Amino acid sequence: MSNLVKRKTRQLKRQSFGLVLVIVAWSLVMGWLFTSATSVYSATPTSEIGTVDVIPAQYELGQELYIENCAKCHIPIPPQVLPTQTWKNLLEDTQHYGVQLQPLIDPPRILVWRYLVNFSRTQRQDEETPYRVDKSRLFKALHPKVDLPRPVQINSCVSCHPGAEQYNFRRLSPEAENSQ
Repeated sequence: MSNLVKRKTRQLKRQSFGLVLVIVAWSLVMGWLFTSATSVYSATPTSEIGTVDVIPAQYELGQELYIENCAKCHIPIPPQVLPTQTWKNLLEDTQHYGVQLQPLIDPPRILVWRYLVNFSRTQRQDEETPYRVDKSRLFKALHPKVDLPRPVQINSCVSCHPGAEQYNFRRLSPEAENSQ
C-alpha cells in the first residue's frame, strides 16, 4: 500500500506543478496582452506623432472634429497653446474674431470640448485670458528667441512648422531649426 501512496503522491505533485506552470504562462501572456491593448503608445504609430501630445483613442474623434471645424478657415492650433478658459469662451461664442460661426451642437460640441479641456492648459489666477496666440504664456515660452512677424497670424505658423496644415507642429523648417 505504501508504494501505491507514493506513486499517487508523485503523480499529484507532477499534475500540480504542471497546473502551476500553465497558470503562470497564462498570466504572463494575459498581462502582456492587457498592457499592449491599453497602452496609448501601442495604438499610435511612432514614426510621426505630429501633435504635441499622443491622443488616446477616447479623444481622437473630438480632435478630428476640432481640426475639421477649425481648418475650414485657419490652421488649428494645439489646445495646449491656449488655456482652458479661452477654449471655453471660444466654443460658447458664435462671434469668432469678427466672423459669425455656425455653433457646434451636441454631441460634436461635447466631443470637441472633452478633447480641448483634457489637452489645454490651466490658466493662472493672475493671468488675463488670452485670445490671440502671441498673448499666450505657453506660446511665448515655446518661442523665446523667435523673431515673429507682426502681427502674429495663425496661418503664418507654416513658415517655421511646414507640417502645421497637417496638424504637425513638431517638424520644423531648416531655417527655424538653425535659429534655435
